[in-house]
Parts: sequence; C-alpha cells; structure tokens
Amino acid sequence: MKIKCIIIDDEPLAIKVIESHLKEMPEMELVATFNSPLEALPLMKDSDIDAIFLDINMPKMNGLDFLRTLTNKPQVIITTAYREFAVDSFDLDVLDYLVKPIPLSRFLKTINKLSNRIQLESGGADDISLQEEPFIFLKVDKKMMKIKLNDILFIESLKDYIKVMTTLGDYLVHKSMTSISEELPESNFIRIHRSFAIAINKIEFVEGNSVMIANRRIPIGRNYLQFAKEKILKSRGK
Repeated sequence: MKIKCIIIDDEPLAIKVIESHLKEMPEMELVATFNSPLEALPLMKDSDIDAIFLDINMPKMNGLDFLRTLTNKPQVIITTAYREFAVDSFDLDVLDYLVKPIPLSRFLKTINKLSNRIQLESGGADDISLQEEPFIFLKVDKKMMKIKLNDILFIESLKDYIKVMTTLGDYLVHKSMTSISEELPESNFIRIHRSFAIAINKIEFVEGNSVMIANRRIPIGRNYLQFAKEKILKSRGK
C-alpha cells in the first residue's frame, strides 16, 4: 500500500529537499506540492491523503492555523526552520516535528513512524492490501531496505553502526542503538544491554544473565537485568 502525501511549503528549495527524500522511500507517493495551505484545500476535500508535510510560516495562512481548521486530519509532519513552535504543534497532535535543514537519516525516522502509525490505524480494515506486515526502512549500502519487523532477530551496536540480524540476513546500518530502539514497537522489542536489543518473540530460552536467539547467546546487562527479565516473562504466550 502506497502512503499518499502532499507538501505545503512556500520555499521551493525546501520542497525540493523533501521531494528528494521521498524518492528514496518506495512506499511513499507524492500526490502534489503547494505553496500555501489555501491552494491545498480543494485536493484535501476530494482525495484520500494520508500525510501532509506542512511548513508553518507562510503568507496568507500560518500552517498551524490551517491545521486548526481541519476536521478529519491526515497524519501531519511539521517542517520548519523554527524550533519554538514544537509545543503548539504537538498540542495539535502532529506526528512529528522536523527542523530544517532536514537530514535524510532524520527524515527516514519520521517515515518509519508514519508507516507504523498508518498500519496500526488500518489494522481493522477489511481491505487485505492494508494488512501488510509491519516494517521499517533502513539505509543499507546506499539503498533503502524494507525490513519486516517479524524478520528481525536482534540488533547489535558497533560504535557508529548497528548490525541488524534477521532471518533473511544481516544488515550493517549507520545508525545509533538509541535511534533504532525508538523506531521499534515496545510490545516486542527490548534493549537488554548497552550493545544489544532483541525481539522478544525470537527468544529460544533465558539462562542466567543471557538469552539464546538463533543459536547466539546474548548477554543481559546488569543495569537492564530486572526490567528485561520482567518484560520477557510477562510477554510469554502473547
């Protein structure tokens, strides 16, 4: 399922940057771009738009004022050069707040969050095409790889990189453990060590201060021990 989105921004360069980032995301479909919120209104009334990349400071109508006029809002990602509007934006239930210039790595994190949100909200739909397994995108060797969450076994931190171990292979990604942990659902993924995060449903057994996954013994750090064991044991049978 393609995620349909629009861009509303009065800066041509800012639009080009977001367009360039979106071209790296095969699940995203850019429907149109607009230089003001008022121009976008007719399309929003007649089309099923899943997400808006919305600037704040624009002529004729402020992006946040425009957001307040919408009754059935799609997912909204604020894209702005100003940090001071973050609190007001999140009060309006925006999905994310991106500060320009927007690096691709930060943009990718937003797209993963957007994909997960839309998949959760469409979980009760009858359309089978909406029932795709949850996934994230990771940049591997200059390509955006689509990784199904259910394929992930565990993740190992390697200084400035992480190694994502899956049932289909291993992927080396320039990303921090903290960053990837924020993108994974807490219901099945847990940090058990400074250098390891695991998929709980892939655990074969727990022994002492370690877990076994795919014939690999993974240590549980002392500072993570109590929380990790409690969460792993509570998750049994789910």
